[in-house]
Order: sequence, then C-alpha cells, then structure tokens
Amino acid sequence: MPNPVPLKGDQPIVLAYSGGLDTSFLVPWLKENYCRPIITVTVDTGGIDEAAARTLAERARALGAVEHHQIDARADYFEQVLRFLIMGNVKRGQMYPLCVGAERVMQAQTIAQMARKLGTQMIAHGCTAAGNDQVRFEVAMRTLAPELEVLAPVRDRAFKRQEELDYLQSRGLPVPPFGAAYSVNRGLWGVTIGGKETLTSSGSIPDDAWVLSRDAFTHPRAAESHVIEFKQGRPVGLDGRALSPVALIEALEALCGPFGIGRGIHLGDTIIGTKGRVAFEAPAAEALLTAHRELEKLVLTGRQQRIKETVAQPYGDLVHEGQLLDPVCRDIEALLLSSQERVTGRVRIQLRPGHLFVEGVESPYSLMAASKGVYGEAAGEWTATDALGFSKIVALTGVFHRRAGESRSDERPAAASTESVPLARPR
Repeated sequence: MPNPVPLKGDQPIVLAYSGGLDTSFLVPWLKENYCRPIITVTVDTGGIDEAAARTLAERARALGAVEHHQIDARADYFEQVLRFLIMGNVKRGQMYPLCVGAERVMQAQTIAQMARKLGTQMIAHGCTAAGNDQVRFEVAMRTLAPELEVLAPVRDRAFKRQEELDYLQSRGLPVPPFGAAYSVNRGLWGVTIGGKETLTSSGSIPDDAWVLSRDAFTHPRAAESHVIEFKQGRPVGLDGRALSPVALIEALEALCGPFGIGRGIHLGDTIIGTKGRVAFEAPAAEALLTAHRELEKLVLTGRQQRIKETVAQPYGDLVHEGQLLDPVCRDIEALLLSSQERVTGRVRIQLRPGHLFVEGVESPYSLMAASKGVYGEAAGEWTATDALGFSKIVALTGVFHRRAGESRSDERPAAASTESVPLARPR
C-alpha cells in the first residue's frame, strides 16, 4: 500500500488510545505520515488507577501527542452495558463473560463526542484486520457519527507487532511494558491477554503473563467467605457495606483475582467467521454472574428463568458483535429489567484457589420459603391424593402415545430376534 498523502490543514486526528503497542505506535506514525497534530483520548472503562493514568498521559506526550485526555466512563459503562449482562447472566460459549469487547461501543461513543467537541472530523483506532474490535468500533462509529472519517492504519497497512516495536525503538520512543509479546486489554469487567500461545488451540500462556491471577496456584491462599447483596438485580453491597456498582466490581476483582477465580482461555467464533482464542481473567464478573444466577433461582419461577435465557444469549451475541445500538437490544433490556423486580437478596460465596462456591442464598421474595411443603420430606399445599392424581395426569401424554402405537401393532413387521428386546421408547 502506498504511503498516505499528507493532508493539508491543522485539523487534529483524535486517536483512541489504550497505551498498548498498536496505539503507541500510531501516535508518531500518524503524526509523521499525515502531518497533523495528534490528540490521544483514553476512555476509562475500568482497570486504570491513578498511577496507570499518569503513565498513559506521560507516554502519549513522549510519543508526540499534543494533548491527552482521559475520560471516566465506568459508571456509564455499567449502566449502559454491564448491568444487563449481569441481569442476563451472559457468558459466551458458557464460560467467557465478554470481558472487554463489551466496552467498544461505549468507547466509540465517547471518542465521537470528543471529536465533535474538538472540532475535528478525523479519528483513528489501532484495531487489526483479524480481530473483532475493528467491527465493533466501526459499526458503532458509523451508527453514531457517520460524518467522521475513520483511520485504521494497523488494519489497512497490515503492520505486524514486531514492525511496530522496531519503529518505536529505532526512534528512541517509549515502548509498552509487554512489548510485542502479549496484547493486554483491561477493563472493569476483566482482562484479555493474547500471545503466541493463543494463536493455536493447544497451549496456555505462561504464569507470568497473567495480570490479576499470577501466582494464584503456585502460592495458594486460604479460603475466604464474602456476602454480595443485590437489589432488583443490581449489585449494591459487599460484606455489609453499601457500594456503588463500580466500586463493588473493583473490590470483587481485588478479592477474587488472587484466587485465580474467573481465569480461562476462551475458544470461539469471531465476528468475521474465523475461530479465535483469547486468555482472560474476569474475577468480579465470575463472582457476580454466579451469585446473581443463584439468587434468581430462588426468586424467579421456572418459566421466567427459561424465557429470560432465550433472549439473554442473543443479547450477549449482539453485544459481542458491536450491535448494542440495534433497537432490538432495548426490547431485550426491557424484558430483563422487568424480570429483576424481585431479584433482591444476599448471596454468601466462598473463595478457594480456582473455584467460587455458593454457600447460601436468601431473599425476602424466596419462593422456597413461600411454600408450606418441604422438598423430599413433607407435602404442603397438597395432599397425597393430589400428588397421585397429578402423577396420573402428567403421565397421560405418554400413555396415549403408547396406546395409539399398540392399536397398530398388527401392521408392524415381525422382529428378527427376541433374545434382546430394548425398552420401547415413544418416537
């Protein structure tokens, strides 16, 4: 691909900046090749403490950015995305809680707002051609701000990570801590880690590549118990302390991460149709999704749970694919919100190395406590005679099906052998 033609004028390029290798490389590359001032914007959707924020700002300026902005979007991220993932108990492939992919629409929305505020129509991102983020980011951007021009040099020019590293080192510019070895993304809902090991299906990343759970199994901790409190499906307290959802998630990450809870390697289908693999650490997500699911079992009817499950999985797929702005998501969210009216109570969890165990659940809306019966022990609002009649009625469908088959048994061919007759099953 030929070098880009320098654009005339002083309109800045707003770069969605994570501080990783790709976006670090883009600061000087865009400045050199487009002859425009570069403004970096980091959208904080979690995982950035004061020291990390300071480092990001210093690195951006050292790389050549004329301005750096960090925007705290954690509360908005919870309200617009995470609370619905909790209400739906959403996991992709029954294990991956959408650690960072769910952030991209929020980040695109914030970047678009900043570009308009700064009076520019040019934005850039560091996504590759082989990943999901390019689709998430650009679908959201085209929906929210179609007037903006989106630059994606890492994708469009197919830069390799080693090339980017060499470019920075040859100019004496700062390099992110992991260099070219691992691509690390961290947010409120967890961390994803990609490296050479995840390019195939056969191996795990080394222990020192984990971010939140390093040494969790080489230096195991003694078991701990904690109590998570929910109100109408929202996490509101931990161990008797009222906390905002963001503060509670961050506290759970600090508690559960060192136990290796929520650690895994997810293998699944990418948006573009290939199979992909990524290591992840989602200690807070694992704790909240597990606790919330068990609380729902106590307060929701079986039909409520089943119907909710039928829409929660497609909702997770839409979030994963960057389609959160599709109006069908508002419809699903309305059902999820309605389902949470009585999802209020406390869940006691025990943390062990690599395992989260639910010790007990309680709620003022307990359907278990509402019954006079005791499962397996004593009848409640029914008698033994009622139970007998119920069993007879439930069996009727099978009885009728068997009886109808027997009436036509004379039309069936004779069995070749009677030595082994399998149990007759309805077909």
